[in-house]
Amino acid sequence: MQNRRDFLKTAGLAAAGIALTGCTGGPQRFNIVKGDGRLHLKFFPYELQLAHVFTVASYSRTTTPDVQVEITYEGVTGYGEASMPPYLGQSVATVTAFLEKVDLEQFTDPFQLEDILSYVDSLSPGDGAAKAAIDIALHDLVGKLMGQPWYRIWGLDAGKAPSTTFTIGIDTPEVVREKTLEAVGRFNILKVKVGLDSDEEMIKAIRSVTDVPLAVDANQGWKDRSKALDEIFWLKEQGVVMVEQPMAKERMDDNAWLTEHSPLPIFADEAIQRLADVPSMKGIYSGINIKLMKCTGMREGWKMAQLARALGMKVMVGCMTETSCAVSAAAQLSPYVDFADLDGNLLIANDRFDGVTVKGGRLRLPDRPGIGVTLL
Repeated sequence: MQNRRDFLKTAGLAAAGIALTGCTGGPQRFNIVKGDGRLHLKFFPYELQLAHVFTVASYSRTTTPDVQVEITYEGVTGYGEASMPPYLGQSVATVTAFLEKVDLEQFTDPFQLEDILSYVDSLSPGDGAAKAAIDIALHDLVGKLMGQPWYRIWGLDAGKAPSTTFTIGIDTPEVVREKTLEAVGRFNILKVKVGLDSDEEMIKAIRSVTDVPLAVDANQGWKDRSKALDEIFWLKEQGVVMVEQPMAKERMDDNAWLTEHSPLPIFADEAIQRLADVPSMKGIYSGINIKLMKCTGMREGWKMAQLARALGMKVMVGCMTETSCAVSAAAQLSPYVDFADLDGNLLIANDRFDGVTVKGGRLRLPDRPGIGVTLL
């Protein structure tokens, strides 16, 4: 008699061996090739080229360092990635050094997600992006073996995936208007980077060409809480619907005061990293922004979302500049959240994958198994 795990594994392998139809990728077949019954890890650096200069309150950049990861088991490959914007404090060197320490070949059952990912997490106290790359690739692999996308494994309805914001970085009014015009008609909500003296000028430039709802992200840029509150009231009059990380994460009392007095929900971003941080966010912010590169991946991101909901907080899922691999992984959570900021793949010019798409401004999750991506 099979136990439950053996049954799921056997059923998953059987499902992976038949043709599967994806909503964007057509029929897909995973041929199980008898191997050594172990997990095999590969990785390589891949620099992301941004379509436009990307500017926030603290820096500008035109590229993002990235490491692509593959985990193979019995001829089936799961894909993951580590994206490293400057504020994460990680690099290609640190990610590859961490991945070189990971011994996945000791594991013979990819369905043992808790054991495998607990082992990976135990190798260092940090390295969130590197851990996320393994987590995403492992989830992609297991989903493929089961023949199901993760949103369905989690019991979510892809039809409830929300609209995603599209990010407008800090720039001159002329460039802001140009970027906004490119987004008009494609997105139902825009996200505006603020936090400098040009905030009002930026919003007015956008409002000169569109009246779609806006989200704003100060990236800890506001310094005075009274001025910040005045700006939030003004932003509400301009059609802004939420505010992300208004002040420095260390200024907990000021952020809590803002949340208490704000007419708009205030979300933690830089202030929230992992599951253990969630309880301390209650009373300081209205909600949390979950990013896989910070929280170590899908396993912990799903737990964070459920805990935040249990605490009566709002939930947002976001991303870095990433390929469709990591964005599609994060999108598996999207039917569960209040806001989605999953445009990182749309900001780069050299995506390697076909995955989640945006139709009518809303996220459209592929019906392919795993995280739903295929190589271009």
